[in-house]
Amino acid sequence: MTRKTLTALLLGSSMLASAGAASAQDKTLTIESWRNDDLSIWQEKLIPAFEAKNPGIKVVFSPSAPTEYNAALNAKLDAGSAGDLITCRPFDASLELYNKGHLADLTALPGMENFSSVAKSAWQTDDGAATFCVPMASVIHGFIYNADAFAQLGIAVPATEDEFFAALDKIKADGTYIPLAMGTKDLWEAATMGYQNIGPNYWKGEEGRLALIKGTQKLTDADWVAPYTTLARWKDYLGDGFEAQSYPDSQNLFTLGRAAIYPAGSWEISGFNAQAQFKMGAFPPPVKAAGDTCYISDHTDIAIGMNAKSPNADAAKTFLSWVASPEFATIYANALPGFFSLSSTPVQMEDPLAQEFVSWRGKCQSTIRSTYQILSRGTPNLENETWVKSANVINGTETPDAASAELQKGLDSWYKPAQ
Repeated sequence: MTRKTLTALLLGSSMLASAGAASAQDKTLTIESWRNDDLSIWQEKLIPAFEAKNPGIKVVFSPSAPTEYNAALNAKLDAGSAGDLITCRPFDASLELYNKGHLADLTALPGMENFSSVAKSAWQTDDGAATFCVPMASVIHGFIYNADAFAQLGIAVPATEDEFFAALDKIKADGTYIPLAMGTKDLWEAATMGYQNIGPNYWKGEEGRLALIKGTQKLTDADWVAPYTTLARWKDYLGDGFEAQSYPDSQNLFTLGRAAIYPAGSWEISGFNAQAQFKMGAFPPPVKAAGDTCYISDHTDIAIGMNAKSPNADAAKTFLSWVASPEFATIYANALPGFFSLSSTPVQMEDPLAQEFVSWRGKCQSTIRSTYQILSRGTPNLENETWVKSANVINGTETPDAASAELQKGLDSWYKPAQ
């Protein structure tokens, strides 16, 4: 073998060794999720944006069917075969994973300072000492309205309850449109888009919600009964046979242009944009009197954490810090209008209806649904019971006082707050 040949072989071996070393440094992260409808967004937008800035880290989005996710994830975690990154449901399901040692403590993760205490509350220990998932998105409650109908009838967007009911009266008197598109058949609609939508203006958002958890307020207090008193008035403005009207029925009534106002969650935006043939607008829950502080249900929905046993912890933390960044927030929120970034950094929304919803964060106080943290861990389940009572109050089969008393009685039967 000539010296020239030997040199070439050694050079080639050196280059192969270098390439092998570079390849060995690449880390591949796998994301577990129930959002299989998001697959294209991750593959086409989110992952390429991250990998472009982090060439040594590859990311694979590997979702399960939503109904199978919890069971499948738990089985993988127990077997030690779960991915590096775990998409987190809000509150108790994720808290249980953390308590079992499956999710890592991310309290000190760079980027976590970009989220408020409300934004993090769904993925923290009860005492708030540890945060184990990076908040990704929330949904906001309010009202979506047919702007063409409002213009036709000369109705201004209501800011107070008196203005809201005056608008409903005007719509009802005209007769062209059903004033409110909502039914009570499916129960959850009455609670989620009814009671939890307008309620925070009465119980002062987080102040009341946390007082309920502490036991210093009760569901029989005036600020918790009053939203039911207001909801009872909605009955006169719902469509004929609203008691048998399902959630899809309500959606169709509005998008077909037969109803003027839809008590809403922002998750409706994409579907309504595709189906409605009229201009839409949105307004937050009306306050009791002009000048009152407004509160919105800005409900924490989805987050992402790290498998405590991930062999790629450093790379996973790099990814999670990127999820906590304004860049991720902007891409995600615009790819899924109506699922809003929980980052404290404002995100400019391209969709005008989504931008209207998210703008309320700048003028109203945010809170989450009152039944979701701690208060629905026992039997009877306060969340499910609130569905039933909200529907009963709107139907007129139960008074606000009686409904509130029954809810508090059920809560008292198992929940003993540590004051």
